[in-house]
Amino acid sequence: MSDWVVIMMLGASILLGVFSLIAFLWGLKHNQFDDHERNMNSVLFDSTEDLNDAVKREAKRKSYETKSKG
Repeated sequence: MSDWVVIMMLGASILLGVFSLIAFLWGLKHNQFDDHERNMNSVLFDSTEDLNDAVKREAKRKSYETKSKG
């Protein structure tokens, strides 16, 4: 492979890396990664079956803990 191909590929890689870094930093600055409503929406849209399963899993976990202690 000739030197100019390596130099072009290296330049393109550095350019894409810099562009990606700038886009990521812009996203951080403008709070693109903050989702304050996610936890609230997950509570609002839980079905009763999901809640019942969670209670059963918690009870099972507690029963395993008491069995392992005693």
